[in-house]
Amino acid sequence: MKTVDHKCPSCNASISYNPKEKNWVCEYCGSKFTLKELKENEKNFQGTNTNNSKELKKNKNENKNIILMDEYYCEDCGAKIVADINTAATFCVYCKNTAILKTRLVDKFSPSKIIPFSKTKEDAINAFKSIGKGKFLMPKAFSDTKNIEELKGIYIPFWLYSCVMKGHVKGKGTRVMSWSDSNYIYTKTDTYNVERDCTYNFDNIPVDGSIRFNDAIMNSIEPFDYSELTDFSYSYLSGFLAEKYDLEKEDAKKITIDRAMQTVYSDIQRKASSGGYSSFIPEEKDTNIESETIDYVLLPVWMVNIKYEGKFYTFAMNGQTGKMIGDIPYSRKKALLMWILIFIVIFAIIALISYIV
Repeated sequence: MKTVDHKCPSCNASISYNPKEKNWVCEYCGSKFTLKELKENEKNFQGTNTNNSKELKKNKNENKNIILMDEYYCEDCGAKIVADINTAATFCVYCKNTAILKTRLVDKFSPSKIIPFSKTKEDAINAFKSIGKGKFLMPKAFSDTKNIEELKGIYIPFWLYSCVMKGHVKGKGTRVMSWSDSNYIYTKTDTYNVERDCTYNFDNIPVDGSIRFNDAIMNSIEPFDYSELTDFSYSYLSGFLAEKYDLEKEDAKKITIDRAMQTVYSDIQRKASSGGYSSFIPEEKDTNIESETIDYVLLPVWMVNIKYEGKFYTFAMNGQTGKMIGDIPYSRKKALLMWILIFIVIFAIIALISYIV
């Protein structure tokens, strides 16, 4: 199975997308190209989608036990590239050229939009280093240049859900009044039937479409600026890794609807409670969804996993905004040495004072 790798129209060397230039730059001859200029090259392999898709279906029918499209060959050096079923763009381990596994992003797996990388690898490395500044007990593995250089730019699949949601809540509200005279304290509680309606416009609620990536991490690097979404082109994958989704659309839709409903009910209840009522207990809840859409997009993330004492620590940076997250553990060895050093210093000071006295 062949892979796709963009070539420089000037010198035929491999070419990749440069986030700072916002164009495609050849590191060999220095030439720069726009997406429009690369479209002609992309057409050379655009027509292979249908054939590859037919071949895939044919092979599946012939033997359903075979794992298809797991081996590719680098167009430049001929080395074998092994990728799992959800990888859509990877690197040749020998010549480091991008291998775009285009048949992985066809039919229902073809994204409608993409946010290209705005932050470079150098930006990601600097952000990673800033996390460790001033942390004297940081394990050596987290300052090891070899580990830091493993930062990879990955296009993560996301589902973006939008809808108009109308909510209705009915319940009991109470108002409590208290007063007293010289003999007694009086309390009066009035109960009211309370109803509240509202309409909410939800735009682009994101759900991570890849099961392998930690949802908490993906949520932490949000938000993305969705105004920068652009039509998907395979050319943007040049120089980066990419995944296709394995969380189905209906499952993602359920997650986003549940999230939206929680927001609606929470807000309605807050508004009902703030209407001069001492308490509000909801009895009936109802929502109606209109104008719903869900889009499959690729979003840029810089990521690295560092193993320390048998555990992986993940660091991720929003490839558009530069927001970096990740926790650095402390080194027990360094902590022990620090306490030993402190003890020696204190002991030396006490000994010196005793000697002087």
